[in-house]
Amino acid sequence: MDNDTQRLKIALLTALDAQDRRSWSGTFYSIAQALQKYCGDVTYIGPLDAAHEMFFGRIAHVASHFLLGKRFLFRHSHAVSMRYARVAAERLAAQPFDVVVALSGATEIAFLKTTLPIVLVEDANFPLLRGYHQHFSALLECSARQVNDIQARGIHNANLLLYATSWAAKAAIEYYEADPRKVRVIPFGANLEHAPAREAVLARQRGARCDLLFVGVNWERKGGDIAFETLCALEASGIEASLTVCGCTPPRRIRHPRLTVIPFLDKNDPEQYKRLEALYLSSTFLLLPTRNECFGVALCEANAFGLPVVTTHTGGVPEVVRNGENGFTLPYTARGKDYAKTIARIYQDEELYLHMIRQSRAAFEERLNWNCWGLATRDALLQMLQLKEEAQSLEPRTLSHKSS
Repeated sequence: MDNDTQRLKIALLTALDAQDRRSWSGTFYSIAQALQKYCGDVTYIGPLDAAHEMFFGRIAHVASHFLLGKRFLFRHSHAVSMRYARVAAERLAAQPFDVVVALSGATEIAFLKTTLPIVLVEDANFPLLRGYHQHFSALLECSARQVNDIQARGIHNANLLLYATSWAAKAAIEYYEADPRKVRVIPFGANLEHAPAREAVLARQRGARCDLLFVGVNWERKGGDIAFETLCALEASGIEASLTVCGCTPPRRIRHPRLTVIPFLDKNDPEQYKRLEALYLSSTFLLLPTRNECFGVALCEANAFGLPVVTTHTGGVPEVVRNGENGFTLPYTARGKDYAKTIARIYQDEELYLHMIRQSRAAFEERLNWNCWGLATRDALLQMLQLKEEAQSLEPRTLSHKSS
């Protein structure tokens, strides 16, 4: 096979709309663009409709939540998964493809019957998420069993598993006995339409004030209270600081003269995107004391702007943010005074801070961008297809040998 010229016919499978830049915080869109650029011609097999099955599943969820305080994940039920499989199979049969790529799509492929090789792209799996992420907590036992079974079926139905971190890949191998030979770890990238110019990023200087940027849609889940504690602790230590919260609104009790709240910025709107760019370029640190995180695309985005990150050692984060390189990860139990101590040490050492600006941008350029993901994924796809082709060519000989 000629890896440089071969373009695959890719069926991109997801229940959501991968052409919507808001799907999975823009990651679906970024993956689709990288596949189109580096791997082949993408056809969107989705969104998928399972309205009837979800209607009854939603009723079960509301009833169980009201009566038992438990969740029923109706979007990841056997009924919905089987419906997705039927719809996807019909669409896949309508035209020729070389490969199916399912985005966070264990539910979509668990019961899918096709002769096409399937690639599953994920950033986590159920054993890691249960009790860790709020969406996968307090589940009805019957719901947990269905989600777990769907995850297992999806993993074993896939010919290639692409995980954003080894944290997630290891769980697939250990919990679901996924064949290590079909598992690859390829980090995601920054969901930016255009990366800032390298020259502008490396021209950054340490400001007279330590300006902290907090980006997240959920104040509690992203550790907003700890971020606010950090602001107060920095000021108590004599360092002039500010905190800009972008993407959510803190509780009313959170007040400070140097606290700025921007409830929402749409990266798809040119003017709002320019405002977000300006925030990344003018801030001193991205502060994200997240309570749960599978990967952290916002961390990649900060690094694109040469913005050092101070965050939590949890989930897949330590593989994105490497201590002393593009930021620091603190223990899960760390509070504001701990974050303030780390930030103050870096901020007060100008040479160290400028070094981290350079290293943050290098981390983005060398491993945390979608070009790297696309190139590595192309190689993984072609290798998978070649091995499959070789295995198929050996089948007649094997049968002939057995018959003789």
